[in-house]
Order: sequence, then C-alpha cells, then structure tokens
Amino acid sequence: MLEPFWYNPIMKCPHCLENFHENWTVLRPTGISDRDAFWTVQYTECPACKRNTFQLLQNPKSTSIVNKIMVHPKSFSRSPLSDDVPEKFAEDYKEACLVLADSPKASAALSRRCLQYILREKAEIKKKGKTMRIKKGNLADEIQQVIDYGSLPTYLSKSLDAVRNIGNFAAHPIKSKSSGEIVKVESGEAEWNLDVLESLFDFYFVQPKILKDRREKLNEKLQESGKPSMK
Repeated sequence: MLEPFWYNPIMKCPHCLENFHENWTVLRPTGISDRDAFWTVQYTECPACKRNTFQLLQNPKSTSIVNKIMVHPKSFSRSPLSDDVPEKFAEDYKEACLVLADSPKASAALSRRCLQYILREKAEIKKKGKTMRIKKGNLADEIQQVIDYGSLPTYLSKSLDAVRNIGNFAAHPIKSKSSGEIVKVESGEAEWNLDVLESLFDFYFVQPKILKDRREKLNEKLQESGKPSMK
C-alpha cells in the first residue's frame, strides 16, 4: 500500500542533504502490474535545491509490504571535493561514490585503491633521521607503517586503523594483496573508506592550501607595512 496523503515525514534530500518534509507525487496512480508485483513511480521535490528524487515502488503480490528503490539519484550525495584535490586522486573517489548504491563491493575496491595510492604518494615516515616514502607492500602493511611512524595526526591514524578492522583484512587477505579487487565487504566498510579518504584529502591538500593562501596574504600586508615577510 502507498502511504496516505497526509503522511508527510521529514527526509534528507539525497542531492543537497538538507532536511525537508517529503511530499510524494505518484506519476502513474494506476501503476503497472506483472506476474511478480505491482509497480509505480513517485517523486518529490526538495524545496532547498529544487531537485527531484524518484522512487520505484514494488508491491509484491505475495505481501502487502512496499519495497522502495531510489532510482534518481541512486545514492545520497557526499560533500563535493575541493578543487585542491588532484584529479589523479579524486577520480577513483568520485567513481567509488557513484557506484556505492549499486555495488558496495566495487565502491570499496575503488576506495581501497585510492587509499593505497594516496598513502604511497603523500605519506612519509621518518627513519634514522631521514624522511622517506613508505615501503610498498600490501595495503594492510602500508597502513601499519604510516601508523607506526606517526606521520599522521592521531585522529587520522585511528581512522586508518579502523579501515583494517572494519574491512577484516585478516579474514580476507586478498584485500591486502590486491587493493583493487572486488571482494566481499563488511557492513559500513564502503562508506567508512570514503569518509577516511575525505579526511586524508583535507589533511594533504585542502588545509595546506588554506594555510599557504593565508601566509601569502599576511606576507603581502607585512610588505606593505615595511616589515619582513614570514619565512
């Protein structure tokens, strides 16, 4: 059964993430029936961003429970990436977001590959007074290297450690050996991987750029006042 006309709860817009009172309109009230179920399509418009969300409603003939399948957009939006994140890192992340609703396995594979790439390119460890890149190996070992050598703030180290815990790398060693493989994912793993990537992007790209811009503006003011620039 469809909800009565007065059913008007609050929902989060999957486009802009603003909350609003959903007000669904059925596109074809008569629907379409086949041997398995009764099918209808409904939509609602977000008053904040003026975008529509469409759902396919499936009412199987064997039950009165209605299955709701979001068909547009396919998943909830995530905060847009800053332009400061290089495309070579952003590409896998964006694709992982796009396929999340259809295949958490594929999303996790893409995000693990992106995670390994950013650790290899940006993470540094200090050894014998020297700064060097992490030693390439499997993803679990590379994460451990970064954690052991304290190259990240505590909150990020804990987030990376959780990637292994949620992903259960010990039970699924293929995740460690080939980060891009599509294999079984634990509940919440795909979403968590995306959260961790966002935090790493902020740490490695966004915040350094913000600090650089602030220093440049401050140096301009210092020069204008005849004072030496910051080093």
